[in-house]
Amino acid sequence: MAFFFLSFPQLLVFFTLVNSCLSSHHSSSLILPLKAKLIPSQAIPKPPNKLSFHHNVSLTVSLAVGSPPQQVTMVLDTGSELSWLRCKRTPTAPSSFSPQLSTSYRPIPCSSPTCTTRTRDFTVPVSCDSRKLCHAILSYADASSVEGNLATDSFRFGNSGLPGMVFGCMDSGTSSNPDEDSRTTGLIGMNRGSLSFVSQMGFPQFSYCISGRDSSGVLLFGEANFPWLRPLNYTPLIQISTPLPYFDRVAYTVQLEGIRVSGTVLPLPKSVFEPDHTGAGQTMVDSGTQFTFLLGPVYTALKNEFLRQTKAILRPLGDPNFVFQGAMDLCFRVELSRAGLPALPSVNLMFRGVEMSVSGEKLLYRVPGMTRGSDAVHCFTFGNSDLLGVEAYVIGHHHQQNMWMEFDLAKSRWV
Repeated sequence: MAFFFLSFPQLLVFFTLVNSCLSSHHSSSLILPLKAKLIPSQAIPKPPNKLSFHHNVSLTVSLAVGSPPQQVTMVLDTGSELSWLRCKRTPTAPSSFSPQLSTSYRPIPCSSPTCTTRTRDFTVPVSCDSRKLCHAILSYADASSVEGNLATDSFRFGNSGLPGMVFGCMDSGTSSNPDEDSRTTGLIGMNRGSLSFVSQMGFPQFSYCISGRDSSGVLLFGEANFPWLRPLNYTPLIQISTPLPYFDRVAYTVQLEGIRVSGTVLPLPKSVFEPDHTGAGQTMVDSGTQFTFLLGPVYTALKNEFLRQTKAILRPLGDPNFVFQGAMDLCFRVELSRAGLPALPSVNLMFRGVEMSVSGEKLLYRVPGMTRGSDAVHCFTFGNSDLLGVEAYVIGHHHQQNMWMEFDLAKSRWV
């Protein structure tokens, strides 16, 4: 997986595309639309369809669901299979989809093959409710969960769509971030499972690019055929045929082989990056996770080396009881009056044949609303997955900014 870094002018050209540039064209690709300024249409050779894409804590896209269409905002999650919407039986409920207002909505019965066979990769098996409808419970690593019935309805974006998309119509659950959830209607699952959005749409690949300068980005279904996008190098996506208790077979799994901080490679054996006999230790690319999390021994080695190389330029927070987001315990005090961060050592994630470089402001995240005297609190953007109870390495979307991320399902590779 070679990562192609986009300069800000290149990002600006791509992020200023508008619907009027694309609406009169049809192709084998599909883009989902953004914040926009008009540019000449020749800037994109085979104008694909496009969707809007925004991010803060989560990456979100906007779609139209149902007949007549209801506008929904969904979190983009490459780590999940089933797409779902928060369904309320009251049409006026905020941030929700109202199935009773859609003439194309169809609940899925327990006897349907969709319920009996296509849900085999769900963590919690589906069940049959009192109405003999297929009932699902989805749980996530942050301890949130949703539950409800499987159903089909029309999902549309731009000029494209699927009339019978399988999704979850969820009417109950628990949340670890109610404020964030109140701004979205659901989640769009993008992993390799048979019920994921990308699998149901039948596109052999998809890509996205997240701006590091603002809260916009672009999600593309199909081939990325742009003149400014140089040939890319890929790393293979890893699959296993035998089920293992801690290995997610439908995740986008790659092989992490080492970590370098500036010129220093962490003195760790490659075996610590390889899944063990239970499947624990896989490396997953997950757009639904904000930061990057490493297993304990690797995180500790990275933390110590980063501290060693920054001891002259960064001041540790000095509060052993403060852990940001439950897993990020390396934080610093930075003067509020300071214009920017000091020059920091880069952190390179070394994958099979290629590297991902994390540098500058992507290494430290300012904790919103938190100060210590005249200082802001900034935390290292790598966390300890052991503290979350997650037996895996997870590459979050914060470290994917300003990179062209392509998931090629047909050739089982990632860039």
